[in-house]
Amino acid sequence: MPHTLDKDYNKIAEFCESVLIFENAKLPDEYYYSSLPLCVIDSIFSIGVRYEGVKNTVNRFCSYFNLNKERSGTGTPEISEQFSIELYLSSFESLGLETFVNEVFKNKQRTSPTNGILKAEAVYLFCKVLNKYEVNYFQDVKKIYGNEEFENEIRAIPGQKSGISLVYFYMLAGDDQWIKPDRMIVRFLEKALQRKVQIDEAQSLLEETTKILVKKYSNITPRLLDYQIWNFERSSSN
Repeated sequence: MPHTLDKDYNKIAEFCESVLIFENAKLPDEYYYSSLPLCVIDSIFSIGVRYEGVKNTVNRFCSYFNLNKERSGTGTPEISEQFSIELYLSSFESLGLETFVNEVFKNKQRTSPTNGILKAEAVYLFCKVLNKYEVNYFQDVKKIYGNEEFENEIRAIPGQKSGISLVYFYMLAGDDQWIKPDRMIVRFLEKALQRKVQIDEAQSLLEETTKILVKKYSNITPRLLDYQIWNFERSSSN
């Protein structure tokens, strides 16, 4: 079995090198958000839609609260420069769901077309769980890595059972080891391996592939590899 897996990792690495460009590869602006609530908004609103709409939603939120969308550098922003999860919750509770949907986000999307809750509500519930675990700023996120109770509470939010938004939140919040195992990543892996790939295989497949690629491309992390693949698949499907 391990021998078969090694072959898989090498196949993916070879395929990556044949279609992706790793020299000067870097993450886009959304990986350098100024505050944690923006990571939650992006991770919830990005599921099942074109990304352009997600950018517009984040921009409208920033405009409404007069916030800088991106941090000033690539390092973690100072706490004093961040719009906290706590502040997000108090703003939401003060303005109400309807105002957030119609005036702040101007986005009425739901987590699922059948009985899904409004994504705006899902963002609020996600932030409530973060606040419960005392995560308000980027500096606090390490408290929840690998915390099963926290992850189970997030997955219990309607529309969050798959955990894709949760993993994407980790990525946006700064964890280089995570990937977002969505249909684009799975499609790419299936092309590379010429077989069916399950979503729950994607993380380990890309982690191990990164270990091969990093010997030649020192800047590559699972998170950056995920982004390169996602960008390639998006361009291919246009």
